[in-house]
Amino acid sequence: MVITGSRKGIGRHLVDHYMERGWQVAGCSRGEMDDPPPGYRHFCLDVADERAVTEMVRKVASEYGRIDGVINNAGIASMNHVLLTPLSTMESVFATNVFGTFVLCREAAKVMLRAKAGRIVNFATVATPLRLEGEAAYAASKAAVESLTRVMARELASYGITVNALGPTPIDTDLIRGVPAEKMASLIDRQAVKRMGTFDDVTNAIDFFLRDESDFVTGQVLYLGGVG
Repeated sequence: MVITGSRKGIGRHLVDHYMERGWQVAGCSRGEMDDPPPGYRHFCLDVADERAVTEMVRKVASEYGRIDGVINNAGIASMNHVLLTPLSTMESVFATNVFGTFVLCREAAKVMLRAKAGRIVNFATVATPLRLEGEAAYAASKAAVESLTRVMARELASYGITVNALGPTPIDTDLIRGVPAEKMASLIDRQAVKRMGTFDDVTNAIDFFLRDESDFVTGQVLYLGGVG
């Protein structure tokens, strides 16, 4: 399995979760991981760097012989009014969230098709269906990820590869710690289940997408918390 954005937060939890369940896991982030679990393979790279991602996939395929799962967790956000958002910010958000997701999906799928099986899970966000003010760049990038997920699901289905996306509600990570408390409370109030999300909420949903029995589930975007 390959997990992006694996150094901390949700990504680090995913690494620990799946290694405890017997998966062989490789991951990447722009920095080194503190106290990596035994057997884990870490790559320092930017997911927006096509050459670096392609090389990582080549090495993982060579060392492990196959790639059974991909979790595109790496992502960045920008929380500015659209009138205050420079083009460079939009480009940076799309480079990580959309282009980084696309490149890893493309390269990993090339490996997966040899085995006629594979699971790809991308990260969406509830900011898209909720149309959250101040998050135009982030919400738009994740809307692109949703569209990419649905199209890839159709293109890769004949190879036994499923492609789905998960849209978590706010979780206490670095991504949201700069959000004002009143805005966070307002966001949670728009959910059916009015609480913050947890790491376990995320892994519960991803576990479902990864199951062998989920081979008939593809092209889906699952929002947590009753958002839709």
